[in-house]
This record gives sequence, structure tokens and C-alpha cells, in this order.
Amino acid sequence: FSLDLTADCNAILKALQPVFQEQGMTETVHNWEDHGYLATYIKKNGSFANLRIHPHGLVLVDLQSYSDHAKGREEVDQLLNKVEERMKEFFHGNIKRVKRLPALLRGGVIDRYWPTADGRLVEYDIDEVVYDEDSPFQNIKILHSKQFGNILILSGDVNLAESDLAYTQAIMGSGKEDYTGKEVLILGGGDGGILYEIVKLKPKMVTMVASNIDQMVIDGCKKYMRKTCGDVLDNLKGECYQVLIEDCIPVLKRYAKEGRMFDYVINDLTAVPISTSPEEDSTWEFLRLILDLSMKVLKQDGKYFTQGNCINLTDALTLYEEQLSRLYCPVEFSKETVCVPSYMELY
Repeated sequence: FSLDLTADCNAILKALQPVFQEQGMTETVHNWEDHGYLATYIKKNGSFANLRIHPHGLVLVDLQSYSDHAKGREEVDQLLNKVEERMKEFFHGNIKRVKRLPALLRGGVIDRYWPTADGRLVEYDIDEVVYDEDSPFQNIKILHSKQFGNILILSGDVNLAESDLAYTQAIMGSGKEDYTGKEVLILGGGDGGILYEIVKLKPKMVTMVASNIDQMVIDGCKKYMRKTCGDVLDNLKGECYQVLIEDCIPVLKRYAKEGRMFDYVINDLTAVPISTSPEEDSTWEFLRLILDLSMKVLKQDGKYFTQGNCINLTDALTLYEEQLSRLYCPVEFSKETVCVPSYMELY
């Protein structure tokens, strides 16, 4: 509750006491004089409420309850309804705003809460844990969402959902590129989405270096993300593609030394690089290293595609663009903003 006037802490406390007493909750009050009141109300079943009254006019009620059935949730709603009714009666229109947040479910079998890239908390409509394994490199989860289908989550980072064709299309050039007869190098891309879409476009050869060095990602995706990867991960070699389960740094260095060149390099590495190499102590050093090595295997008229970041992370995006001026060769670049469904943010 946000009030239009200074809060009379003692008066508010007395006004709300009967509401909690009716629930058989015992009260403990802490008074910090100029800093307001904190009252806790505890029920015999372990449920409890915190009432925090700030003198400047902010009143907060937090209720925690172990309610794994509809009746328990209904009791919580009834208590909060009574608190709201009593506050409105007491203040006679002097409440500027009332905001009730939905309940957070803690300790559930299914984790529905995942952060966006810029640190906001999103609650997904997850209804099933499809796959949950720890590889030597990371935790791999595939969770099912009613809206987005199966979602691949690597060490707490939402990577891609079956709904996210927009991401794959954007990192391939948004339909503006002709891949027919071209040599393509994909860095990362363990979900198989980019490989699946490019193979349809009749390239000469696609080499995917699944540089998270994690066969378990590929194994999980080929079984549970088939709407994204189709059948391209069933075999590590196809008519016009090959998948290498190797660290991309040595591979890029080897290709540069051999003089092997590509028409397109697509960087779909994970947000936080996984590596066995001491060269990558810093994320930015890693990114510069990948960029420099990629330029060395890119044809003069070739193109390099990569993900950026959440549009709200302007500092990180600016820092990335600064790296482009520090490469050993001059480059031109452009950018595009895309709505990726399961990210719930512009990217």
C-alpha cells in the first residue's frame, strides 16, 4: 500500500491486529521509532505474515504459507483480501496505490523462475522437467513450457526454445543471404537449430564446431529438441555437413594455418564461454580471440554473424562494438533487433 499521507504506524498496527488475530496468529512487534514498525504474525501450521510499516507512507504485507492444495491458496487470498478491505476502510480514500504480487512458489519440483539477460525475474509456464543432467562442463536442463515448447537451459541461462525460430533466422541473416554452394562455419550451436536451417538451403559444406565440447548437450537436444534440430544431430556427418566435438580455438587456429576459408562464420557460442584453455581468462579476451581467429578464416567478401545481447544492456553492447575496432583487420558491421519469444525481451 502506498499512502497519500504520512503513516501513523501505531494506528495502522492496531487497525490490522484483529484481521490476524481472527486467523489464530500470534503477534510480535518491533518498533524502530523513526524507522517504523515490523510486526510478525505466526500460525500454528507454520504460516506467517510480516507487516512492515514505513512512516513515509509505505505499508508492506508479506505472507508465506505452505499450501500445496487449492484450499490453502484460498485461505491465503481470503486473509489478504481482509487486510486490503481493512486498510481501505481505515484510510478513507487516502491510499494512492495498492499492488498485490502473485505468489512465488519456492522449493517446487519444477523451477519456473529464470532471469532475463538484464537481471529481471521471469516466471515461465513450465509444467515438466524433460531433461536435467550435469555434464563435466555445465548443468543441462530441458524444460517444457506450454507457450514455448521445450526450452534448453545451460547453467541457468535460457539458450533456446522450440518457439525461437526468429533467433535462428536472425543469426543467419534474416533470409537475405544465399547459402547455395557456400562454405559455412558454425561456432557453438549445440542445439542444432542453425545447422538444421542452413542444410535446407543447399550449402556446399557446413562445419559445426560444437565448442562447448559437450556431447551431452547434443544428446539431449537430438532427443528432446527435434522441432528445433530435426534429424541433423542424429549423425555427426551428413551429405553436406559435419559436426566436430572439439574446442573451437584450436580448430580455428588449424584452419587459419591451413588457409581454409569460409563464406560465412556464424558464432552461436554460449554467453559465458566454456573452455579448457588458459587463453580465455576474460570473457572479452575470449570474444576478441574468437573474432580475430574468425576473420582469419573468413573470405574477403565473407560475412560473420553473431548474437548480441538484450537491448537493455547498452553498456555491454557498446563494449562489444568497441572490440570490432580493435581487430587486426578493418571490418564494417550492422545490427538488427529481434523479438525472441522465450527470452521475453528484445535481443
